[in-house]
Amino acid sequence: MNKKTLRSIFLGVAGCIVLYWLLHEPERVGAILSRFGGIFSPFLVGATLAFILNVPLRAFERMLSGVDKKGLRRGLAILLTFLSVLVVLAGVVWLLVPRLGQTVESLLNQIPGFLIRTRDDIRHYLDSNPELMEWLKEHTDYENINWSGVIQDAVTWFTGKLGNIVDGTISTVVSLGNGVFNGVVSLVFCLYCLGSKDTLARQGRKLIYALFPEKYCDEAVRILRMANSTFSNFISGQCLEAVILGLMFAVSMSIFRMPYMPLVSVIIAVTALVPIVGAFVGCVLGAFFILVDNPLQAVWFVVLFLILQQIEGNMIYPRVVGTSIGLPGMWVLVAVAVGGDLMGIGGMLLMIPLASVLYALTREYAGKRLAARNVDPQKLEAQPPELKSHFKEKRRKKREQRILKKMRRQEESGEPEE
Repeated sequence: MNKKTLRSIFLGVAGCIVLYWLLHEPERVGAILSRFGGIFSPFLVGATLAFILNVPLRAFERMLSGVDKKGLRRGLAILLTFLSVLVVLAGVVWLLVPRLGQTVESLLNQIPGFLIRTRDDIRHYLDSNPELMEWLKEHTDYENINWSGVIQDAVTWFTGKLGNIVDGTISTVVSLGNGVFNGVVSLVFCLYCLGSKDTLARQGRKLIYALFPEKYCDEAVRILRMANSTFSNFISGQCLEAVILGLMFAVSMSIFRMPYMPLVSVIIAVTALVPIVGAFVGCVLGAFFILVDNPLQAVWFVVLFLILQQIEGNMIYPRVVGTSIGLPGMWVLVAVAVGGDLMGIGGMLLMIPLASVLYALTREYAGKRLAARNVDPQKLEAQPPELKSHFKEKRRKKREQRILKKMRRQEESGEPEE
């Protein structure tokens, strides 16, 4: 019973007590975690924002490599990074907000006419199909339907729902105003992280090497650097993929003369930041906008979206994002499916670079194990040579031995061979 044994026993007992408390007090544990999450959320948001902005920051620092003073170069790079982000956001808002307002106003003006045209088309179709008309008269109260009232109710319902959406949006914006302080704290913490990222990295390494054995620290630092590179490449690849998809829709919709081209293209590009499935949200919105203007074009828009989505999802996305993070396209799709099922949109964004890190570590481990076991390299080729079965070889040798023994017995006894 030395100090090490007593410490292990103490840690084991403490772990059992904590596990028992976690299992039997889930509500209290949730409240405590929620409280700590609310306290540290501005710093987590700021750190996440700094990690994302570090990607363009490194690019601007390489562009300003001619500036000798490191502090001045870092400050100019941070300024250019925030200016570029503000320009992109301003461009998106400038494209979306006016177009969205015009679209909503146009929809409100076109919905009554759309419903009337739909009513006339239904009546024309029923007049040209008397069998269906007879069936409706027998099974429904078709002759007594007040189509004007139905149209008025539909317009009233849509206007009311639109009003609720607008009211909900306004209340959300007002509630977001209460988080201005947290936003300022997150922004200041983000600026501090970007300006002192080298110092923070050095402090983190000192702390790790002070607490754990050196060989484990070396491996942990190597994996963390690999994860940092992978996540950075994923962010840049995801942004590039969103731009490519938006341009594809802009060009295609311009060729086929579909309405709301700028609005729909920007919406799809923004929603495409969510891997694989994000663009489907833009498809629903775009189809709805086009539906009121021209239902047939809405159908063709959906067909166009399915074609472009297949091209993007199976060819462009796995190559652009998968190549940037070193993950094959097949595993990109698997990571998106698993991450989305476990944690939703956040899981999709997190699982792809995490799967890339795991893929690289697995490949390294497999390579070391193969080298240690001296496996023939020819067996690892795409088309390995024909391999012999050890079980079949063993059975063949036993069968030959039995035949030899039988032949010896026949020779000794003088019996004729079969």
